Amino acid sequence: MNLEPQKVLIADDDPISRQVLADLLKPEYTVLLAKNGEQALERAQRHAPDLVLLDVMMPDMDGYEVLRRLRADPQTAHITVIFVSGLNRPEDEANGLKLGAADYIAKPYNATVVMARVALHLQLVRQRRMLERLANVDGLTELANRRRFDELYAVEWQRAQRNGRPLSLALLDIDAFKQYNDHYGHPAGDRALRAVARASSAGLRRPADLAARYGGEEIVLLLPDTDALQARHVLDGILAAIAELQLPHAASGVSAWLTASVGGATLGGNGAETAAELFEAADVQLYRAKHGGRNRIVWRGMD
Repeated sequence: MNLEPQKVLIADDDPISRQVLADLLKPEYTVLLAKNGEQALERAQRHAPDLVLLDVMMPDMDGYEVLRRLRADPQTAHITVIFVSGLNRPEDEANGLKLGAADYIAKPYNATVVMARVALHLQLVRQRRMLERLANVDGLTELANRRRFDELYAVEWQRAQRNGRPLSLALLDIDAFKQYNDHYGHPAGDRALRAVARASSAGLRRPADLAARYGGEEIVLLLPDTDALQARHVLDGILAAIAELQLPHAASGVSAWLTASVGGATLGGNGAETAAELFEAADVQLYRAKHGGRNRIVWRGMD
């Protein structure tokens, strides 16, 4: 598996120190540079580095204040920070660690020590992110899991309410999936579910769109800033992609191939309903799709 180089932000007002560290790290990492505290904060927000090497003694805003501001901003609070400083008294190191720095390297530094500590902390960052990803991913389908959906739904709901923008939600359920498992066996059912999950995820068009396994054979699709007509078009494409899989389903009363039903609803941004009510509306439309013949989309207000 090819991994992109991790990003290291070097914040130091001394151009020689900046360049020495940059030359040291560039062969292995993507290096970003900042010559003062304001630049460090701006580049941390814009580029989301994996690690910041932060000088303590800088004009206008010292490293301690930069770290306080990084920790106060939810967008940058998680970034690992190592202080690099000519202040090498024990109390200076203790102060940096109390503020939330992961490590403290005293100047003049040893290149081997710097590389070893940077590598160690970046490995910890990678491991933490892998664990976070596993906590948010469904093991069978590799879609987001219900926990991740719940988190993002709350965020997107608040954003839609705040900005007065549409938010569309759809529930997709594989038709006669119990019969599929009974007829072909559960391993085949798992393969079919993974194929439908891939088709659902591939049918989404923007990074903010989300496909998540909600439970069993049910997939929930979250489409921020998407009105009902646009969302219906996206789901039409996903059902077409599922049909193109041509997975035989001899036990289905709907089709010779595996099919799915979809129920959807859209919030117009007028604050007339709650997040729970929007989800319930999509669930009601899924029920109507199932009892209306299956292999179809029923969208609230578009029937």
